[in-house]
Amino acid sequence: MNKFTKLEEIRGVGEKTSALFASRGLFTAGDLIACYPTGYDRYDDPVNVAEARPWQIVTLSLSVIGGGSTARAGKRTITHFQAGDRTGKVRLSFFNMPYLRGTLSPGSRHIFRGLLKTTKTGLYYMEQPQIFTPEKYAAVQNTMQPRYSLTKGLKNQTLVKAIRQVLEGYAFPADYLDEKERKEYGLIGQAEAVRKIHFPLTEEDVRSARRRLIFDEFFSFILTVRRQKAQAQDTENLRPMKEVPLTQDLIGKLPFQLTQGQQKAWKEIQKDLSGRHVMNRLLQGDVGSGKTILAFLALIMTAGNGRQGALMAPTEVLAGQHMKALCEMAEKYDLPVHPVLLTGSVKARERKKIYGEIASGKADIIIGTHALFQEAVEYHDLGLVITDEQHRFGVRQREGLADKGKEVPVLVMSATPIPRTLAIILYGDLQISELRELPADRLPIKNLAMEQGQRDKALRFLYRQVLEGRQVYVICPAVEPPDPEDMEDPSGLISPGTSGEMENVTDYTQMLREVFPPQIRIDSLHGRMKSADKEAAMERFAAHETDILVSTTVIEVGINVPNATVMLVENAERFGLSQLHQIRGRVGRGKDQSYCIFLYAQGKDRPERLDILVKNNDGFTIAEEDLKLRGPGDIFGVRQSGDLGFIMADIYADSGVMKLAAACVDRKLAKDSAYGAGIVKSVDFRTI
Repeated sequence: MNKFTKLEEIRGVGEKTSALFASRGLFTAGDLIACYPTGYDRYDDPVNVAEARPWQIVTLSLSVIGGGSTARAGKRTITHFQAGDRTGKVRLSFFNMPYLRGTLSPGSRHIFRGLLKTTKTGLYYMEQPQIFTPEKYAAVQNTMQPRYSLTKGLKNQTLVKAIRQVLEGYAFPADYLDEKERKEYGLIGQAEAVRKIHFPLTEEDVRSARRRLIFDEFFSFILTVRRQKAQAQDTENLRPMKEVPLTQDLIGKLPFQLTQGQQKAWKEIQKDLSGRHVMNRLLQGDVGSGKTILAFLALIMTAGNGRQGALMAPTEVLAGQHMKALCEMAEKYDLPVHPVLLTGSVKARERKKIYGEIASGKADIIIGTHALFQEAVEYHDLGLVITDEQHRFGVRQREGLADKGKEVPVLVMSATPIPRTLAIILYGDLQISELRELPADRLPIKNLAMEQGQRDKALRFLYRQVLEGRQVYVICPAVEPPDPEDMEDPSGLISPGTSGEMENVTDYTQMLREVFPPQIRIDSLHGRMKSADKEAAMERFAAHETDILVSTTVIEVGINVPNATVMLVENAERFGLSQLHQIRGRVGRGKDQSYCIFLYAQGKDRPERLDILVKNNDGFTIAEEDLKLRGPGDIFGVRQSGDLGFIMADIYADSGVMKLAAACVDRKLAKDSAYGAGIVKSVDFRTI
């Protein structure tokens, strides 16, 4: 078995289970073993009620008092029990589980594990705790059980079982680091790391596994960038472009002046396109700093030279926004360009027409998603590739588009500011343009951090803004409340894990509809929706057919609504500093004053990162603060951040490992400049 083995070929994975895995984005054995745990449940010794600390996950051995009661709340049922020991009592609540009244009989003793909460009067309660018989708990006591990110219908136990099955028969490729190198860098073997990250016996197992897998991610990324850089430096630009009056004329007609940073970056891009070597440039700018207009200018310059330019966006919504903006600009300023939009949802007849226009050269600007580099797409004369939000594309996706032409110049754009010290390590001496200024007509966003207990105050402010004709975003970390049946514990015990304290889009949308009058138009958006539904929700918001949009972080990129003036982030403590800054960037895009309100969990100290955000709106400064603030983090809550496309690595918290990986790459390339063919693919267990 290797990383390309399809999951349905694995013993024990039937058609139904395979479909559940597909809904989670898992199709091959490689996908499965790269689906690392999001955390681990540590099953500590039970404590008594008096010893337990509220607002923490605790394990209690309690006797049930009475027979419990069940009440209906909307579509749900809530079953309550009283339980206690000689030192105190706890109220237990379970959602949609009335059958527990037949299981938790009066006087019976069970182990309950979950988040212990307290009321203002000091009474303890737990919602949806795990339930164990003493014998069942003894089987997992003092162990670490992996916990994975799930989708509806997919149980944790199903993932655990399948991953064990894969690891038993998986043929790992030879480790690209020999024993001497592993010892020098303080690393365990690659195969050992994968096994330990899924099924650790100790906390040290998790530490050593994370270190090796993070090293691999950095090594793969940096090796690819170094090789691309070397190829670009060695590749002569056989068809340098000429500067065209059209772009300078357009700059003069724009209703705004380019900032000094934009002017400098545009000169650098022009120089690259007309220079001796093929362009390979990173355009790094804060949210709202004006990267898109520079991309349009580069595409227009390419079209003006009789060639084709392609702009690849990570989502259909963002691609559609770029297309709409470019078409409006072309019509307003009478630009002689013929843009087309190519995404996965384009109908077959229209797609065939677009293919023909691209192949004939009639289409000189092509905007789209990953559909741009599919095999069926043949370019007449591809002269420029631009990738927007470049960290959201895999290395091979970016290479796939560039491979559609010969020695194609590449411009990658990122709204994730990276401290220069780290950018140099990640990108070597790759040419970098930075945009640090915001347009002159933008007012600084006003920020506020407050406990969730003050939510009513925040909602009243949202209401006033809507009455004044403004629009509002509300961000929740989860899509829907956890379903007990979909959260079965890996030990196969009576009932599943804690619901946690995460606000979710589904319940929050309903709550706002109940709180606000019916004339306030409220909509929801999340990543599990079909592309067409997501796009429709975004379009309604952009057209001001919606006043309040409740969403997950799917809006981090892809929506530009100048009329949106308020961003309310629930459970702000669950997001990283840089991600919160990216989310905040959805407001402050118009001439009106904008606001960002960060709500954090009741009973918790205000996270230091929220203080940084409240005081500062500059992304580059925040990136530097992020670098200072982050330590190694909670290694037992393995985060899947997606920063620069990494599954586990964090360029801030893991900067030390990144430096080691960069040194290793440079050493190997110094010995063999051709080193790397096939290495990246062996490091990345995923097929995409």
